[in-house]
Amino acid sequence: MTTVTELAAQDDRVASRPLAARLLSRPEVGSLVAAIVIFLLFMAVAAPFRNVANIGTILYGASTIGIMAVPVALLMIGGEFDLSAGVAVTTAGLSGSLLAWNFGLNVWVGVLLSLVLAVAIGAFNGWLLLRTGLPSFLVTLGTFFILQGVNLGVTRLATGNVASADISDMDGFASAHAVFGSEVSLGPVNLKITVLYWVLLTIIAAYVLLRTRIGNWIFAVGGDAAAARAVGVPVRSTKVGLFMAVGFCAWLSGMHLLFQFNTVQSGEGVGKEFIFIIAAVIGGCLLTGGYGSVVGASIGALIFGMTQLGINYAGWNPDWFRTFLGVMLLLATIVNLYVKRRADLR
Repeated sequence: MTTVTELAAQDDRVASRPLAARLLSRPEVGSLVAAIVIFLLFMAVAAPFRNVANIGTILYGASTIGIMAVPVALLMIGGEFDLSAGVAVTTAGLSGSLLAWNFGLNVWVGVLLSLVLAVAIGAFNGWLLLRTGLPSFLVTLGTFFILQGVNLGVTRLATGNVASADISDMDGFASAHAVFGSEVSLGPVNLKITVLYWVLLTIIAAYVLLRTRIGNWIFAVGGDAAAARAVGVPVRSTKVGLFMAVGFCAWLSGMHLLFQFNTVQSGEGVGKEFIFIIAAVIGGCLLTGGYGSVVGASIGALIFGMTQLGINYAGWNPDWFRTFLGVMLLLATIVNLYVKRRADLR
């Protein structure tokens, strides 16, 4: 008589997979290999890259991208895009500065009002997407142009210039700077607070995505929204929540921009949305949704940080950096499709 154990052993659906096979089926495996290769390359060709003191500079560049790449990756896994993410960072920084400066408010009041505005922009994107049924590409492209125009127009109207006023002498600035613009020294390495926020966001997002019901909802709505709705997944709430998460991280990034430099240029952020998307794709996200990794997106941001500074440290022409990004995007897309197909076969 065949036992249950024997039946299980004969059924490949419950057979245990080798560790190597499980690792190779992870969406972030391609970005991890690429990060190691790029690290070894610049270690070999760029002497300043080997300087321990420059670790902080590399991580800072990666963190400013990673803070936004993480929520953008979640949104892409959920099957949507946000092309307004780059200018939304600038909007958050400008609104916090202009509201506090023009009305003579404590800086923290401007910070909180900016948070409300940033999250509301994300909620608006999600609401309009679901209300109209338009692709998120078109909805957020419209928001991109609206915010870009508002950033420039309102800043000129309020200050007569293209940048916000310096708020370093206003009440509450010192404490806000400590929260959003401070740094800590670990031996020769100076770490900006954005590195801490980046790591925390990655850990929290990875836990939510892989260990909670909300994570299952995100994968479900990205894979097939109609099927997810049929089994009780709150598709509308999930998608709006993802856009609001992008808004929250845009606010966090915008506050660092403001309190790191005391002022914000109204034209800042244009084009950054593509960097965030590229980091997410390099990290394993598919443009079709339903597949990806926030850890991989953070590794993609790290690749960006290493490459941007590594090219300068090596003395290469930085004009080729955008070409590198395009090549990485194409290669990452091909690798991601291959990895997903291999994972599906197993």
